[in-house]
Amino acid sequence: MLTLFHTAPSNRDVFDALLKRLAPDVPVRHIVDEAILREALAAGAVTDVMVARVRETLTPIIDQGSLVLCTCSTIGGLAEQASPHVLRVDRPMAERAVALGKRILVALTLPSTLEPTKMLLFDAARAAGREVQLTELVIDTAWPFFERGDKVGYAQHIARQVEAACATDAVDVVILAQASMHEAEGLCTHLGVPVLSSPRLGLEAALKGYCS
Repeated sequence: MLTLFHTAPSNRDVFDALLKRLAPDVPVRHIVDEAILREALAAGAVTDVMVARVRETLTPIIDQGSLVLCTCSTIGGLAEQASPHVLRVDRPMAERAVALGKRILVALTLPSTLEPTKMLLFDAARAAGREVQLTELVIDTAWPFFERGDKVGYAQHIARQVEAACATDAVDVVILAQASMHEAEGLCTHLGVPVLSSPRLGLEAALKGYCS
């Protein structure tokens, strides 16, 4: 069984829709723990309590032989450290970004996601034998749209900020660091540089691991 571990309930719908298109016959279960993300936002960083809770949640799942896809970029690194049977959703995106170019614009709406994403990109670059230059774009003004359920406004606000950043900074590729940002990808196709989001790339990698 493939297990999807979320810290935002809305990600369940995002990945269910993808699963219907990519692998409707694969058995899947969702686990949602919003408290971990709330703690990360309050602390501004990963805490020992979060580390313990992630391990406590994932260990019995892994012991049952399930492959786990963690859809939260903030705690993705913690989840991966729990077991080689855990994949963070943004790793395939980071690997693709590193392959596409050196100058990477990292767009995010939650500051707690920044350091984990930067560490992931540098790790992917080292593994690929490449160098990267990261430009940070923290769009925290978009998060209130997400919190009140305005997905259209959230995506549009992100897309406008990404467009403005690309107009002032020379970049080779843009990554939308959080799975929640994926709908902005389709609004950025005119920018002339690849814009990547994590849900489809991450799920495709998880399904490949599940089926192998």
